[in-house]
Amino acid sequence: MIHKHIQYYSKHFKDDAPASLVVFLVALPLCLGIALASGAPLFSGIIAGLVGGLLVSMLSGSQLCVSGPAAGLTVIVFTAIEKLGSFQGLLVAVVLAGIFQLALGYLRAGIIGAFFPSAVIEGMLAAIGLILIIKQIPHATGYDTSYEGDESYMQETAESSFLELFDSFSAISLGAVIISSVALLILIGWGFFKSHPVLKFIPAPLIAVIWGVGFNEWAMQFAPDFAVSAKHLVSLPITNSPKEFFDNFIFPDFQYLTNPHTYVVAATIAIICYQRFKFDPLATE
Repeated sequence: MIHKHIQYYSKHFKDDAPASLVVFLVALPLCLGIALASGAPLFSGIIAGLVGGLLVSMLSGSQLCVSGPAAGLTVIVFTAIEKLGSFQGLLVAVVLAGIFQLALGYLRAGIIGAFFPSAVIEGMLAAIGLILIIKQIPHATGYDTSYEGDESYMQETAESSFLELFDSFSAISLGAVIISSVALLILIGWGFFKSHPVLKFIPAPLIAVIWGVGFNEWAMQFAPDFAVSAKHLVSLPITNSPKEFFDNFIFPDFQYLTNPHTYVVAATIAIICYQRFKFDPLATE
């Protein structure tokens, strides 16, 4: 059985490897954004992208597998980190969630998901989508009064997200608007190139990311007034030695096994992930 599995993936490795790399490159900006919005270290977003894009596709056992960051868990992860008090505690909950899912799989307990009303899950995902849209519009216009608060789900001030949404249109940055508008046009219009023998294999999100980076690099050199402010750019940790690189890895603190909230978070993550599979069979968390 294992030999056949290895033989199958060896046969298709030449096709799976470049596809996995493209998935990783496309998902990387979203991985960083979701890590930032979730209150997790940015380095964890890179690791999640590597595992989801390069490793899961090889080990999933599925002929069709799209793995990437799950925006639907952003609010849950942010709340879990806040409740448990540290990212290490969340990692323990994630390990437990994986164990829960394996146990439920071996017990053939997937039928439990049928008892959760679809309307509840769809409503939750729709609400999360609206939250993400509301939070991202200020960034699309270059509004920077509370750029760190915008990325979180707990405002730095008592001002509501809706009031800030309207305020963002009164403080527009032309460079940010150009990047956002063209990126949206690329995402919407790239489908017209599906008939092209080469362009149809290039994902639209990857082109949008290249456009944003390229325009901002050009603006910083030749038109500083159109450049995006440095505080809006994602700042990754820079390592000068192997020791500094490995210091970025954070491991679970299993002392949190004594905290009852850890098990509640683990069960929540396990159930939400299952429900996502139910509505999108090609998606993985």
